[in-house]
Amino acid sequence: MEARLQEAKDSIRDVIDFPKEGIVFKDITTMLKDEKHLATLVETLYEQYKDKGITKVVGLESRGFILGTVLAYKLNAGFVPIRKPGKLPAATYSEKYTLEYGEDEIHIHQDALSEDDVVLLHDDLLATGGTAAASIKLLAKCGVNKAFVNFLVELDFLKGRDKLNTNFEVDSLFHF
Repeated sequence: MEARLQEAKDSIRDVIDFPKEGIVFKDITTMLKDEKHLATLVETLYEQYKDKGITKVVGLESRGFILGTVLAYKLNAGFVPIRKPGKLPAATYSEKYTLEYGEDEIHIHQDALSEDDVVLLHDDLLATGGTAAASIKLLAKCGVNKAFVNFLVELDFLKGRDKLNTNFEVDSLFHF
């Protein structure tokens, strides 16, 4: 399995100066398009979380939806999206967070989770930690007491994990 994970990691493409100059974007689409890599990711994450009692997988817009829904299916759990403003039709909780170039906001339906849920919060990338920290605050607003936080890729040099301020277990599959 380790060799297959390394092959998957090696397939992640660097895109220079995207989305703006000076950024090296980790493009996971090159990994996801390969059925062997996709299967390796799904099976690895499933094995990691299958015995944790997960009742809901929460995916962050938008790349967190890709594997989040598949993991929810494999874990026999529900899927809950965290979305940008104006995308969810019912009453929501919201959380604002700071970006290097401004401020953004994310939302979750107020009735999406309860204190009885065991949540797997999933996204593709942990960079500066703003979106992930805001997502963890949304889980708290929903009353969630037990959660696991997972990313496909973590950019260690940006120290985003330090901003998460959580007692939840945080794991990333690949580190750069």
